[in-house]
Amino acid sequence: MYDAITWIAIAFAAGLIAKQQGLPPLVGYLLAGFVLHGLGAEEGPVIEALSELGVTLLLFTIGLKLKLKSLAAPQVWGVASLHMVAVAALFVPLLLAEAQLGLPYLADIDLGAALVLAFALSFSSTVFAVKVLEEKGEMTSLYGTIAIGILIMQDLAAVLFLAFSAGKVPSPWALLLLALLFARPVLNWLFERAGHGELLLLFGLTLGLGGAELFKLVDVKGDLGALLLGVMLASHPKSGELSKALLGLKDLFLVGFFLSIGLTAMPSLDMAPVVLVLLVLLLLKGFLYEQLLLAFRLRARTALLGALALFNYSEFGLIVAAVATRNGWLTADWLAIAAITVALSFVIASPLNDRSHVIYELFSNRLRRQERRRRIDAELEIDPGDADVMIVGMGRVGIGAYDFLQRDRGLNPVGIDADPDNVDRQQQAGRNVVLGSATDADFWHRLHLDDGHIKLVLLAMPQAEENVFAAEHLLKEGFTGSIGAIAKFPDDEAALRAVGVHQVFNLYAEAGAGLAQHVCAELSHDTLLPDEPTARASSSSA
Repeated sequence: MYDAITWIAIAFAAGLIAKQQGLPPLVGYLLAGFVLHGLGAEEGPVIEALSELGVTLLLFTIGLKLKLKSLAAPQVWGVASLHMVAVAALFVPLLLAEAQLGLPYLADIDLGAALVLAFALSFSSTVFAVKVLEEKGEMTSLYGTIAIGILIMQDLAAVLFLAFSAGKVPSPWALLLLALLFARPVLNWLFERAGHGELLLLFGLTLGLGGAELFKLVDVKGDLGALLLGVMLASHPKSGELSKALLGLKDLFLVGFFLSIGLTAMPSLDMAPVVLVLLVLLLLKGFLYEQLLLAFRLRARTALLGALALFNYSEFGLIVAAVATRNGWLTADWLAIAAITVALSFVIASPLNDRSHVIYELFSNRLRRQERRRRIDAELEIDPGDADVMIVGMGRVGIGAYDFLQRDRGLNPVGIDADPDNVDRQQQAGRNVVLGSATDADFWHRLHLDDGHIKLVLLAMPQAEENVFAAEHLLKEGFTGSIGAIAKFPDDEAALRAVGVHQVFNLYAEAGAGLAQHVCAELSHDTLLPDEPTARASSSSA
């Protein structure tokens, strides 16, 4: 037990160092495992238990995000499926060709091992992509939602692989699992009653881990049970909240998984040529993503940013490699090779994603020549029509501004939002809202503001960086009307004014004044101020 605590502390230190360098902490966890293995440490029951819990919760949270509507788009399931097939079709012959050259570890690889390896390398990292998209504030952008959808499709393929890799024949009692479909109303009722605190977290843990154990009882892979239980709750309004609540625990338990990878096999210098070959193949993998996204009628910018978000190898690839190692399809050395390759792919992809917008601006003319003439609806030109006010960001602040301007000022506003689901909700509520990402440089190229109808633009996005980006590109496109924006902190106000925003509303500073004004408007003057004699008497007594 004490050894495990020490190893976790070392993993924390290594993860902290990796984070300071702008890399995902899991790179540090893998490195810590390799170092500990070199010092003679071995995987114990605590680390093994943490590893299993981490993978189970990972699959449960994936199920919570699995909304079939988001996967139905051809640019999601089509790209995910074709990319997986293309990687296998290209990587397997290349790996077998490299084997003929006598490279270490590749010399003895056969067709079956090459297929498993290509399958593992076809995945991109969900953890990495989510981190990048959240830090850039582009989780709900078009390329972000497409990338997440592709990752979920890949995760489903991995789960099916894990389910069938156990080699067990399900028990006849497994048919009783179909009864879970009838338990959904009960689960939703419990979900609703769990509230928003520790009971919600405990409910998620019980369901995810309990579902895995239930499937194991009838000789079905427990990981599949965790995923399916998550899917059953995915349509519930609180599924996103539960996923966020489990995020910290899932990441904590996954530390055990990454440590166990490092503790299983030790890297050596003779692995370097193979790792280099796999990193070269990473370039091919990223190129395939971009070309497939373009083929599905997306703009060059969407295709490039989506490909960069997916430009890495995956922790799920490590899980597949670990299973293949246990089943004897790959040697333990391949697990170490896969771990090193995954870590280095993050090192390569991090700076590329940090500078993704700059990279696109540098090569935009060349990249646009690859675009298809026809585009999907979400990529078409945007015409605000006869609207005279545009509100960018239809969250609570944006909705409030929209309703006030329309109801109390008689204006004709149009809302812009990057979340397709939110756009649908606002349109159903009768608001004129169109889909568009204000952090997309090409969005402003596609937006027709040259007719002069729009006189005022309100930037109501939650992140100051998003509003600054939008204001810069709005002015770059020649907009001459007034611009207003929200901010939370004084330095955000200064940054917005510096780029040309005319009016900045500080949410925190103005909230108190707004509250007092609202309350005072509801109360009579006599209620607020005591009558004159009473006031004088009170003053005399004092």
